[in-house]
Amino acid sequence: MANTLLKISGLTSHYGRIQALRGIDLTVNEGELVSLVGANGAGKTTLLRTVSGVQAASSGHVEFNNEDITSCAPEKRVGMGISQVPEGRQVFGPMSIEDNLLLGGYSQPKAQVAEDMEKMYDTFPILREKRRLAAGNLSGGQQQMLAMARALMARPKLLLLDEPSMGLAPLLVHEIFEIVKRLRSQGITIFLVEQNAHAALSIADRGYVIETGTIVLSDTGEALLENEKVQAAYLGM
Repeated sequence: MANTLLKISGLTSHYGRIQALRGIDLTVNEGELVSLVGANGAGKTTLLRTVSGVQAASSGHVEFNNEDITSCAPEKRVGMGISQVPEGRQVFGPMSIEDNLLLGGYSQPKAQVAEDMEKMYDTFPILREKRRLAAGNLSGGQQQMLAMARALMARPKLLLLDEPSMGLAPLLVHEIFEIVKRLRSQGITIFLVEQNAHAALSIADRGYVIETGTIVLSDTGEALLENEKVQAAYLGM
């Protein structure tokens, strides 16, 4: 039986008086790729932000590796092995690609950082080619690759991916999802939040559907793709 790496129980979160999450229950097992899909404003990003500690939980629990981290600071969560690729990429534009990657590995031993940098350049060859350039000069797809590489520099046990396909051309979306599949095949546990339901569920071991802060469906990725409600609401079928 796979170890449950992330366990969310009864989680709620608010922005002032507005309740964004309403009693979320969800698990991610070690080695899995779990996708969370839903419309804009359904609470997907809020859930990821609550897992990484950027957004406070109002009630409920977030457990990571059998430890309650509900009130842990974000930097402590990074140290424990949670790394987030934020929505909209948020690379440090004026800084070089290399410096962005070095920042991603700031919590790791120095000797390890150079080795990991080489791994990132092997995984994302375009970054090696442009490593001296300012990150802001990269295309949207290249910035997405940099944001993913930066998060991987922390050697995460759990990679949180927030809307990696946002604003990208279809060909680049395909390329990014191929990279996500490759990372999963390397044994990285991934929690993927995505509006592109078809792309996200096609590669997922399991999936969840969120509507107005509530999980309304959960099943294997394959079963959710075949689900009539999902097809009608998210796949235009």
